Amino acid sequence: MESIKSPMWNPISKVNRNIYIDNIPLEKARDIYNQALDLSIAYDEINVGDSLHRITKEPVYAKMSSPHYNGAAMDGIAIKAERTYGASEKTPMLLVESVDFDYINTGNPLPMGKDSVIMIEDVDQIGADTIRIIQPAYPWQHIRPVGEDIVKGEMIVPSNHKIRPMDLGALLSGGIQTLLVYPRIKVGILPTGNEIKQRSTGLVKGQIIDSNSKVFEAMVIEAGGTPKIYSPVDDNPDSLREAIVKGVADNDMLLINAGSSAGSKDYTVKIIKELGQVIVHGIAIKPGKPTILGVIQQKCVIGIPGYPVSAYFSFETFVKPIIEQYSGISSQTENCEAYLSQRVNSSLKHEELVRVTLGEINGRYIATPLNRGAGNTMSLVKADGVLTIPRHYEGIENGTKVNIRLLKPISNISRRLVIIGSHDIILDVISDLMPITSGHVGSLGGIMAMKKEECHIAPIHLLNEEDGTYNDSYVTKYFEPGTMAIISGVKRLQGLMVQKDNPKNIQTFQDLIRDDVSFVNRQRGSGTRQLLDFELKANKINHEKIDGYQREMNTHMAVAATVSSKGADVALGTFSAAKAMDLDFVPVGYEAYEFLVRKKFLEDSRVLRFISTLQSEGFIKTLDHIGGYKLEDVGNIRIVGEVID
Repeated sequence: MESIKSPMWNPISKVNRNIYIDNIPLEKARDIYNQALDLSIAYDEINVGDSLHRITKEPVYAKMSSPHYNGAAMDGIAIKAERTYGASEKTPMLLVESVDFDYINTGNPLPMGKDSVIMIEDVDQIGADTIRIIQPAYPWQHIRPVGEDIVKGEMIVPSNHKIRPMDLGALLSGGIQTLLVYPRIKVGILPTGNEIKQRSTGLVKGQIIDSNSKVFEAMVIEAGGTPKIYSPVDDNPDSLREAIVKGVADNDMLLINAGSSAGSKDYTVKIIKELGQVIVHGIAIKPGKPTILGVIQQKCVIGIPGYPVSAYFSFETFVKPIIEQYSGISSQTENCEAYLSQRVNSSLKHEELVRVTLGEINGRYIATPLNRGAGNTMSLVKADGVLTIPRHYEGIENGTKVNIRLLKPISNISRRLVIIGSHDIILDVISDLMPITSGHVGSLGGIMAMKKEECHIAPIHLLNEEDGTYNDSYVTKYFEPGTMAIISGVKRLQGLMVQKDNPKNIQTFQDLIRDDVSFVNRQRGSGTRQLLDFELKANKINHEKIDGYQREMNTHMAVAATVSSKGADVALGTFSAAKAMDLDFVPVGYEAYEFLVRKKFLEDSRVLRFISTLQSEGFIKTLDHIGGYKLEDVGNIRIVGEVID
């Protein structure tokens, strides 16, 4: 491989400054950094055989035609066409080898003096060197002329073209041996922090798996670069300085993960400033504010926050565009318009990036915000798109039409069933059997989403405190009679989830008010919260005496994880969640976990598939393995409040 031009980088020739800005607007930060970078690209000249997936620097023109000679397109005989004129079934014509014709195979050059090929199937062998034909040939019959595929001088591939497998054949056929392509920028990835470990084996409390480095590695490859992950560096300024010096020497660009904020052990910005320049530190985006944009030895050095979501958006916003510019890749962003299913609050100081799931209801897309914590990796996994809330906005109201930058193809999103309401593990089981998108807002939240037609199905388990029945009374309260249906789901076991071996011997709701017992609750509007309040009322327990009653989690797995990690002693939840987290369980009773749907959606193919999935052998077997469920009339439909004459 030979490099052409030099030098590779000269990023600070335009400015000579060191700017520290605490909360600079995103576009201004980009402009300042781009002005500081003078990217000189050294293109690579490589062999065509090594060029798969590389990006061409310039258009490539054929150096020769293909084919470069007139050749046979069929197996048969080569002949002068006029010699065959007059041949017919009534007047067959005899031809002699080497006098009138020559045998020829597909791809062979056409002999001098011949201008046609007759397929061997149309020839009758009469003698050792004599054949018979019964129809004439015409000039250039079954012949591939010079340049039929590629003509010398025509363009084979344009500039900025990603070489595909089929392009390789065309380039070689056009006489191309080497070509100029964009280089693959070498990107060093340097994780920092005493707590960071690259192996999960032997992990102890306080240690964190270095997941960010593998995410960066994959993103660098997708953007066209060549990544190199270094071993984590402890929070020691001398060790960090040594690692940064090596990373800058080895690579064209260095990413330093974590240590970019203002903590007592965040040395990154000080060392970048010592070794080079800090162009920007502190950007008005959330997540991703502590990003550092720096330069050392005329190379880009970017400090990326440690929280996974902040790290992702920092990379997407600042690192990816530089790698793509260097690599010649131009990624396309797809957007769609959607309506918010709930209000989103925002900070006036920052431009906020909110992950959302999407679903198509009645011909319009509904966007449901996901957990916004900077450390919530699963919000990125589940997200279909990103909603950007500009600075100086306090939030966006539910029902507002917004623009969503898509992270997944819109065609995949349109096929999904949208489920919003109460959470249960079975929704994960269903999602593995059919395409769905789900939001966990509690049973009453699901009813409100259904009322606004923001979902196809709302899982609910709402107890009527007067007669002990589930769900129907709430549906008749909020909807016109006969317009709604309930799909029978499961009877699931609810109870008190306690730590393994129940060390505090928690057995009843009365134990929740003990001084030595801490509790974690489900959010208001959830059926489990309603069940708790019902039981507290029945047992004449004042909820204000419960330590943790006001502490809320949005899913059964979240409260189970809190108990498992000893963040609380007890929670009310499902047996399946307790089992998944290896907790002990004190049963309270079974409840009806069912699925509310508009009657008009019962013929929707997505809803029909949902019902079929509930009744499938795979679903039933999985629930039997999980435990804590009864399956009675699962998938059956009843119309709520329908008047029968």
